[in-house]
Amino acid sequence: MKEEMNGLTDKMVKKRIEKGQVNFIKDKSNQSVFQIIFKNLFTYFNLIFGILATLLIMVGSYRNLTFLPIVIINVLIGIYQQLRAKKTLDKLALMDIKEYTTIRNGKEEKILSTKLVLGDVIKIENGQQIPADAVVLSGEAYVNESLLTGEVDEIKKVKDSELKSGSYIVAGSVIAKLTSVGKNSYINKLSEKAKEIKEKKTEMANAIEKIVLVSGIAVLPISITLVYQSMYVNNYSFKTAITSMVGATIGMIPEGLYLLVTVALAISAMNLGKKKVLLHDMRSIETLARIDVLCVDKTGTITSNKMNVTEVFGAKKETNQDLKQAKIILKKYINTITDTNITMDALKEFVGIGEKFDFEKIIPFSSKNKCSIIKTKTTTYKLGAPEFILDKETLEENKDLISQRTKEGERVLVLIEEKNKKNIPILFIALVNEIRENATKIFKYFYQQGIDIKVISGDNPETVSKVAEHAHIKNSNKFIDATELKTYEEIKDAVNKYTVFGRVQPEQKQQIVRALKENGIKVAMTGDGVNDILAMKEADCSIAMGEGSDAARQAAQVVLLDSDFSKMEDIVYEGRKDINNITRSSSLFLYKNIFSFMLATFSIIMVFNYPIHSTQLALISMCNIGIPSFLLALEPNETKQDKKFISQVLINAIPAAITSFIAVISMIYFSKLFNINQNEVGTACVYLLAVVGFNTLIYITRPLKKYHIMVFAIGIGVAIFSSFFLYDIFEINDISLKAAALCVVFSFSQITINRGLSYITKLIYAKINNKKLEEA
Repeated sequence: MKEEMNGLTDKMVKKRIEKGQVNFIKDKSNQSVFQIIFKNLFTYFNLIFGILATLLIMVGSYRNLTFLPIVIINVLIGIYQQLRAKKTLDKLALMDIKEYTTIRNGKEEKILSTKLVLGDVIKIENGQQIPADAVVLSGEAYVNESLLTGEVDEIKKVKDSELKSGSYIVAGSVIAKLTSVGKNSYINKLSEKAKEIKEKKTEMANAIEKIVLVSGIAVLPISITLVYQSMYVNNYSFKTAITSMVGATIGMIPEGLYLLVTVALAISAMNLGKKKVLLHDMRSIETLARIDVLCVDKTGTITSNKMNVTEVFGAKKETNQDLKQAKIILKKYINTITDTNITMDALKEFVGIGEKFDFEKIIPFSSKNKCSIIKTKTTTYKLGAPEFILDKETLEENKDLISQRTKEGERVLVLIEEKNKKNIPILFIALVNEIRENATKIFKYFYQQGIDIKVISGDNPETVSKVAEHAHIKNSNKFIDATELKTYEEIKDAVNKYTVFGRVQPEQKQQIVRALKENGIKVAMTGDGVNDILAMKEADCSIAMGEGSDAARQAAQVVLLDSDFSKMEDIVYEGRKDINNITRSSSLFLYKNIFSFMLATFSIIMVFNYPIHSTQLALISMCNIGIPSFLLALEPNETKQDKKFISQVLINAIPAAITSFIAVISMIYFSKLFNINQNEVGTACVYLLAVVGFNTLIYITRPLKKYHIMVFAIGIGVAIFSSFFLYDIFEINDISLKAAALCVVFSFSQITINRGLSYITKLIYAKINNKKLEEA
């Protein structure tokens, strides 16, 4: 045993490295550069764009390739963003590689977790993750394996106990020997599922995926049918059939929507990155911007991670002499116990270095036992929460003393001595956490934004209530002791009545979040410890403090690297800006897609050639949709969006699409009456689409501000410039007086029809959803 405790020799380490028995695992979440490029290039829509481009090149219609720049830019930005994310993840992985005290050649040295080898003897202390499978050689500890098994109970580990990689020491410390490392470790065999952050689909992402799915399904049969009809029914040439089909197909694909979302979220991610906010998933800022309730832990979120001892006081029946002696016992106890947490750090700072007990056994603190224990030859001492280690009679005797402190937001511990199987209080210790800087300000901000706060803590509910009051959390006087909540039904009832939950077990935190979600509430959860992980994973969005545990940071979607809770305001702002601006701009993209689908379907049914070329649609996409959308995406906008993304988009897009469809069909049929040629019809249709597009742009940007007018002016300016100077590229032809007159008539008609259809659409939506018209 003694030889084993000396650890490996340099020679043994070298042999294990040669055999590949090193604790290094390639991060599977990080794709190679080749994989990233391959994934972005070879997509379903890129395949369609590739086929369309090839067909256009085959028929020599090069100027109809104007859609390619948008596709290429989209691919390049996607590749850039993922390469940038890979770089960030690589840096993060380096940050997460921790040092462990390792015994080699009989001496202690610090070794990185990735440099550990099979058979290494290491020391693992409270708060540290177990880096590889191991067996305990000496010491005692409580281990939380919730990341691996989902079980929240802390498991006691003693000599010869097995330690699973990926679990965490929550109390005590051990010396252990590594039995499986790298790819053979337990955590790796589970494919590191415990550490993976599962992407939670956001409402906006889901809606956009559905739009893309519908487009993807519709585009193939319609395209094939259009080519067949043009060539074999209308007897057009292969070149005409292809250019016509490409115009319809490009119109139905929301090629710019993905680009807009990617750019908007990327800009927000970069802005937050500069403020030391790490997003594991860019879409999490959308989720956070939609939340209704923010659940926060007391310690580490409302308060800082530093505690101070405010006073030490005796029990009611004790004398001053007893208190003096009790302080000596406390000093011995604190210098003997092996716990390492913020409470113990405060106690050690308070008592100072001194004499230790000659002990027989130490049982470290665990949230399960609510106390730590030292057994000597003559007696047993315990330190913990009075509610859990004092009998009812003694607790009642000292209730006023304890309550006096807890009502001021202080945490009270009691040091007891076991005598005749009875716990006798030696002294009480009052500690306090300071309120985090800016915490009060950020809670006020959340209330202004219509977001409610729930405080969930393992501490005394009265103490937590007072701390919440100091942080200006509303209804902080509505608190409950979670030990009273025995069933899930009671928890579901409690979440509607109480703001502060004290003495909460980890599984209860998860149940509280679940109960809120079952009420149709979007929930965000903040945390910094292992006991917060289950609730964080249950929440719609999870936020971890940078100074918290590795496990909490890995489980969270958002990490506040500098643990500055005030950065939450920046995240919510960026998220709401993206939601509002993307929702608004998506109406413009979808307007073009719905219109193109309707016109393509109608042209198949009525057996006429699709009248608008892809180059002409590219001009509309650029002036009416692309440029305005990207400029509007930068506009500050922090209004909370309560309406469904897809509903909002369709309410604005459908009237505009139907209006344009009616106008274009009318132009096609009236052109036959007035003998207007096909080239003029295509150009006239572009003008009509532009009128509806700009009308819709004005409608969705209400109320008009200087910035909106500037965006509108830029779009019109580019359209006029392109029509006069780039007419050949966009196939803008001269039109006759007859065609111009029809354009003017239909343009004015469109504005009236569009407004009327918008009103009817909103009215229908309001009635279906039982809302007032102004809420629709």
